[in-house]
Amino acid sequence: MRFQVSTCSATRPTYTPGCPAADRSGDRKTSTVTEPTTATRPRHFLTGGELSADALGGLIDRALELKAAPYSSDALARRAVALIFQRPSTRTRVSFEAGIAELGGHPMTLRAEETQLTRGESVRDTAHVLSRHVAAIGIRTGDHGFAEELARYATVPVINMLTAEHHPCQALADLMTLREALGSLEGATVAYVGDGNNVARSLAVLGAIAGVRVRIAAPSGYQLEPVSGAELTDDPRAAVTGADAIYTDVWVSMNDDPQSAAARRRALAPYRLDDALLDLARPGAVALHCLPAHPGEEITAEVLYGPRQRIWEQAENRRHAQKALLELLTSA
Repeated sequence: MRFQVSTCSATRPTYTPGCPAADRSGDRKTSTVTEPTTATRPRHFLTGGELSADALGGLIDRALELKAAPYSSDALARRAVALIFQRPSTRTRVSFEAGIAELGGHPMTLRAEETQLTRGESVRDTAHVLSRHVAAIGIRTGDHGFAEELARYATVPVINMLTAEHHPCQALADLMTLREALGSLEGATVAYVGDGNNVARSLAVLGAIAGVRVRIAAPSGYQLEPVSGAELTDDPRAAVTGADAIYTDVWVSMNDDPQSAAARRRALAPYRLDDALLDLARPGAVALHCLPAHPGEEITAEVLYGPRQRIWEQAENRRHAQKALLELLTSA
């Protein structure tokens, strides 16, 4: 599946953000706010569940093409993409900004304190304004409902760059990395060990669409809720046995107080990704981590920096997978 790149049409009487209009003499002096309807609402990417198996497979194919030829597409030429960051970011911000630039576009990064949202402006009004200026909106926030409300009122695609519930852009890069490592996703098994968080949830959602067997091992109180297609267990050794990849994430976040952080470390200690755990997987299995990492906690330094991991390739693949996603959404 290949993607058609949208082009600007100078004959249209309406204005597309970033595309020059040849004749706007018929523009009205006043206008009403048009809310998106079911028929006109653009394709958003909030959970990953919006993609079909064919669309996901095609997106990964396209991401691999873009990785091989980073400047082969000008899908965002003369267009801007708004990136709203209400949470700190390293990989997400860098990969989106670099990817948008490689597609010929302009990344418009907006930190929380730089917008009127912090002074009471509604999400609805923000969506209306941004939709007049940009080709797509990325949002990184805590409350998933915020992303859903933004998508409800925006007339351009909205991309979830992370919420407390979902991290679908990360899962795209995860599947792309698995495809590179294994040659095919058909029949693949990935075991996630540790905290059943947003990363685990998105891996389960998109893994099921891709036909990947996803096992999630977490202790009681940290396990993911039942997700279609995911196998849940509290036994990390059982989860990783025969797996093609073992995946982990941080145990403690910046929002955890010292007491809860200590409790989390105690509960999750048996789920540390080390060479002994990797030895239970199939020969040649790879270690994955979405980063940032805390060597010595959820993963050993020997695995993080050793020859059995694809973690740094995984971090790079964020850019390529997101470029393919932006092509797909902005050309729909």
